[in-house]
Amino acid sequence: MSVSYRQPGVVLTDRHFTVPLDHEDPTGETIELYAREVVASDKAHREDLPWLLYLQGGPGFGANRFVGRQAWLGRALDEYRVLLLDQRGTGHSTPLTRQTLPLCGGPAEQAEHLTHFRADSIVRDCETIRPALTGGAPWTVLGQSFGGFCTVNYLSTAPEGLRAAVLTGGLPALDAHADDVYRAAYPRIERKVAAHYDRYPQDVERARRIAEHLMRHEPVLPNGYRLTVEAFQSLGIMLGGSDGSHRLHFLLENAFVRTPQGHELSDAFQEEVQNSLSYAGHPLYALVHEACYAQDTRPTAWSAERVRAEFPQFDAAKTLAGDSPLLFTGETIHPWMFDCDPALRPLRDTAELLAAHADWQPLYDPARLAANEVPVAAAVYHDDMYVDATHSLQTARAIRGLRTWVTDEFEHDGVRAGGPRVLDRLLALTRDEA
Repeated sequence: MSVSYRQPGVVLTDRHFTVPLDHEDPTGETIELYAREVVASDKAHREDLPWLLYLQGGPGFGANRFVGRQAWLGRALDEYRVLLLDQRGTGHSTPLTRQTLPLCGGPAEQAEHLTHFRADSIVRDCETIRPALTGGAPWTVLGQSFGGFCTVNYLSTAPEGLRAAVLTGGLPALDAHADDVYRAAYPRIERKVAAHYDRYPQDVERARRIAEHLMRHEPVLPNGYRLTVEAFQSLGIMLGGSDGSHRLHFLLENAFVRTPQGHELSDAFQEEVQNSLSYAGHPLYALVHEACYAQDTRPTAWSAERVRAEFPQFDAAKTLAGDSPLLFTGETIHPWMFDCDPALRPLRDTAELLAAHADWQPLYDPARLAANEVPVAAAVYHDDMYVDATHSLQTARAIRGLRTWVTDEFEHDGVRAGGPRVLDRLLALTRDEA
């Protein structure tokens, strides 16, 4: 049963769907999907509005919870009825967490279950629910980051469901192994850290001081998170966002407080760090992140951790023994996270089995993409920390008719930070208006 309600300028409707866990076994186990329909208040009565499906970045995050017409949504509502889909396993769509995964069984059963939570299954979900919403008409898809990976799978497997597609920071390499992705990522991360220190040179000493403290003490944060140096370095994931460098700076400047026992990490610092590092709200991200790149018989085998060893400048112990600035890391998942984070700790064995999985199906069809007829436009951010621009442009050339907008005006979150401008520009490209 759907329920409608209002926010300023919009009408919202909760939508619920039942889909197969494994679309190859439609009579088997099912899961529930949740999506929020959004339409402008003055257009709510119109049944002729085309649909725009929003595929959130991640994996592992539910769709944005907008209030009213925030960010790009206001532009979309000028002409679309929008569906904000909580992709399977996220938000209200049968969420997968340390609390719910044991319903599947032990670690082996959980790992097998998780093989059905990649882009290919998400796209088949979309095609399952589309006829019920649109009456069978194709819809426009906006794919942000991992949502763009899903959109390229959509173009590869079910282009008949698409009227147009726009991607923001989400053109994946078509055939790269996870190792290739991370070999390209670490130099980009290093550049972002260098740019941060250029902007805030005082943070060089602050970061070293915090890291040295963690080497000696390794505190446990209030939520039970074990704060190691490697965990502290992973705060560099902030540097991929438009305001991330500033947020990291403000975090570092509040690290220490003087107490009767000497200088300690402040409660405020610990609170903010645990909120930034915890995967309690999105554990699926940590579990299937590397699996999103897997397409053959090679296991991912903790790719980011293995490849990091090829870049010794990220080794905090070696850095602190010399005089080089401490390097933060970025969008990488490591096995130690499943020891440090209480939200992930019970899932360590499951993560190990998933990292060893060696029977992955291809996600993209180069031949079908080369014959593409769907209007497609993609924003490629010039030095995106999360998605390699070189890989993205190679893929752009492989998709027939795709138009790119390459820009250094935005970071990875341009579609949010840029308000309506990014979506407006990309829609114009799909219509040959720009």
